[in-house]
Amino acid sequence: MKTRQAVEKLASLAQETRLSIFRLLVQAGPSGMNAGAIAEAVDIAPNTLSFHIAHLARAGMVIPRQEGRFIFYSADFAAMDDLIADLTENCCQGGQCLPKTAAASTTARRRAKVS
Repeated sequence: MKTRQAVEKLASLAQETRLSIFRLLVQAGPSGMNAGAIAEAVDIAPNTLSFHIAHLARAGMVIPRQEGRFIFYSADFAAMDDLIADLTENCCQGGQCLPKTAAASTTARRRAKVS
């Protein structure tokens, strides 16, 4: 990932409301949530939500999709994974120094559930 892309992604999350929205969408999973449900959960006005969602979408952190008359938003998990990988690339000269990151690994959790 280019430095400028990483900065744009991090900047989109460096605001309390946008970070709350992104965390909510991560919890919602790939199916995402409609705009009304997001606004209600975060307790913000729809026009304020639109402003923040647009910022996250421009940075490539959320993906909108139209279903009928509703717009659903989901976290872009690939973008999140790329950002985390970029931030931790070559960390500690390849050592295992990030126990919280390892514990949060989706792959590790999936494997643990299968076992």
